[in-house]
Amino acid sequence: MNQESRFARLLPRTLLWQTFFLIALLLTLALATWSQIFSHFGEPARARSLAQMVASVVNLTRAALINAEVERRTELLIELAALEGMRIYPAEPSDELEPLPDTRGMQLLTDEVRRQLGTHTRFASRWKALDGFWVSFRLDPDDEQDFWLMLPPERLEQTGALEWLVWGGGALLAALIGAYMIVSRIGVPLRNLARSARVVGSGRTPPHLPESGPLEIATVARAFNQMAGDLARTDADRALILAGVSHDLRTPLARLRLGIEMSGAPDTDVRAMVTDVEEMDRIIGQFLDFGRGEPQEPLQLEDLAGLLADIAEPYRLRGIKVRLDTPPSLPVPVRVLPLRRAVRNLMDNAVRYAGEESPISLILSSRGDEALIEVADRGPGIPEADMDRMRHPFTRLETARSNTKGAGLGLAIVERIIASHEGRLELRARSGGGLRAIIHLPLEGPRRGRVLAAGSEAGRE
Repeated sequence: MNQESRFARLLPRTLLWQTFFLIALLLTLALATWSQIFSHFGEPARARSLAQMVASVVNLTRAALINAEVERRTELLIELAALEGMRIYPAEPSDELEPLPDTRGMQLLTDEVRRQLGTHTRFASRWKALDGFWVSFRLDPDDEQDFWLMLPPERLEQTGALEWLVWGGGALLAALIGAYMIVSRIGVPLRNLARSARVVGSGRTPPHLPESGPLEIATVARAFNQMAGDLARTDADRALILAGVSHDLRTPLARLRLGIEMSGAPDTDVRAMVTDVEEMDRIIGQFLDFGRGEPQEPLQLEDLAGLLADIAEPYRLRGIKVRLDTPPSLPVPVRVLPLRRAVRNLMDNAVRYAGEESPISLILSSRGDEALIEVADRGPGIPEADMDRMRHPFTRLETARSNTKGAGLGLAIVERIIASHEGRLELRARSGGGLRAIIHLPLEGPRRGRVLAAGSEAGRE
């Protein structure tokens, strides 16, 4: 992973935090810029004030030394050092000096002090081994002898910096809180819209979104509510048409089958035609199942081991080899009739594509917080690239599973039933050939919606 990708992963992903981050960055840069502007234009006035203080101290010290008696000058220097923290030493050519920092504020200060005390004035940040603000002066302008006066550094430090920092931080914090409140007015409706869109994607009708707030958000919510209502009406009309057409077709099919059986045609022809009629009836049944929409039956605790044994028994009576592998008992909250229909659809698919002579495995197990129902056959299987497409209604894969019949609704019906349990349907290739269809059901009942396909996880064959 390159550095750019790593940096992108550190950035916030949601619109709320991205916008908040940008506003916070903008406010911080604005505060820093205004701080620099204030400091830039405030430095000259501060430099003049400090220069006046330095010049006053130097002038007072010079006057005190000139007017003091010679025998008391030493006592005066000791008092200035003890009481004011100032030190005075005569300058010598061998003095070891360190210049002041080369900053704009210090340059303004020294220029102003030289203007008031004279051009001969020198400055240093260290004299010999003593640190401080050192400034030179002469007792008389005509003298050649210089003296060094040291002022404590704290006298030149800017006062009120902490107060400015506290007030600036408080203003920034108040602005960030206001920015978060403003951005959240956009983020919350968008999250509600995304949640409702996921509900629509799962085939259900979402709750009505509030059409309030900013004009743009209210317009989007109103359009989404209208779209969801139109989809619900379209789905209801589709289900009604499918159910009506499928129901009306079954009556003539029943008469057709009765006529075929009583026609007196050869038995082989009668069996072939009856098989075709039964296939047509089965397809109509799939239309009815698909037209019913999402199952509305309430959840009830059911022993899946007993349920699968009941499902497997009719297939065994038809002479189909069903290998049933279940624990003694595994109670799970399910919708019994829809789940029975889903497992039967998977079994019918396995029989249709693998043949009645090929054994079918019906396996029940539990893993973590899920119950797993697996139907495995030895048919042609489905290419991994087409497994997700096969979940869509009216989809068949002629090249993968030969001699296909039906309307292509079997897996779509199973997918819808399992989604109503908030489980997932997993389609995987079987080692040695064939297909594994695995139903994942939550052991504690529906908690979250999830439907996905996976084709690489190792499991039971």
